[in-house]
Amino acid sequence: MVRSATSQVHTNMEPNTMSVCGNNQSCIKKKSFIVSDSTDCVKCPLEYWSNQQKDRCIPKKIEFLSFQEVLGYVLVALALVGVCLALGAAAVFFQFRETPIVRANNSELSFLLLFALTLCFLCSLIFIGKPTGWSCMLRRTAFGIVFVLCISCILGKTILVVIAFKATLPNNNLMNWFGPMQQRLGVFGLTFLQGLICTIWLIVSPPHPMKNMTYYRNVIILECDMGSLKAFYFVSSYIGTLSTVCFLLAFLARKLSDNFNDAKYITFSMLIFCAVWITFIPAYVSSPGKYTVAVEVFAIWASSFGLLICIFAPKCYIILLKPENNTKKNVMGKGSSL
Repeated sequence: MVRSATSQVHTNMEPNTMSVCGNNQSCIKKKSFIVSDSTDCVKCPLEYWSNQQKDRCIPKKIEFLSFQEVLGYVLVALALVGVCLALGAAAVFFQFRETPIVRANNSELSFLLLFALTLCFLCSLIFIGKPTGWSCMLRRTAFGIVFVLCISCILGKTILVVIAFKATLPNNNLMNWFGPMQQRLGVFGLTFLQGLICTIWLIVSPPHPMKNMTYYRNVIILECDMGSLKAFYFVSSYIGTLSTVCFLLAFLARKLSDNFNDAKYITFSMLIFCAVWITFIPAYVSSPGKYTVAVEVFAIWASSFGLLICIFAPKCYIILLKPENNTKKNVMGKGSSL
């Protein structure tokens, strides 16, 4: 009878009713075993769990961050709000692209940064839903490439602020070495390097979906395995390095004249960016199940939102509400030394 019961449980994936011939106390204490007779008990398959009566194997609950739950709705709404704000800022900059404040802040890098921020908000949506092979690969690679594109644009704007101030000094031709072509090549080169790392990651050991059955005994957590941890650390370290360099440059340039105050806003934005991801680490480690993914999605949203608000909100405020300050005289004021 034990042999037939065991065969029935392991071959049939539907819940199986077993005849209880006795009261086996050792089975009653085990959560994934059912009683088959007075002396033996049968272990349920890995994806099954015994009911309270210990006479049937029932499927374990499957957990992942879904679009159909309240938390999923909230995260999607936040992402769409971010997309709308980024597109709104882009529309304002495009409508007033010939005004001094837009031209002084390098409109090309500004539009590219807004495009990157829009992708950052949309990137968070990939983390919601049932993990699949494609979604797991896109989660890590898209996140890594898009955020490097974003930080590269900010780094380019920071360098441009410093060079623009230095160019006001006598016998200085730095602007000739960092023109529009050099700015595009810099952003492309930094982003291309991250793309190369991600490509190697996907070839060697790509992220893949997995079933975590160790965190909860009666719940299966569907999540994405990193694949190669070394590649993940390379991607994350590259983003961290660019962010640190950008923050330090902006911090050193923060005391420039108010007319070159982009460095101040970049400093605040990078401070928020770094603070979000530093606090993300303990929150990510301590969050169980689907809340691990929710914490990561919220970190993506918060860091992107911080960059968008700190860099573009002051300019949109002047363009829309203080047009009298949007003049060439006000923008091209006298600078001061670092």
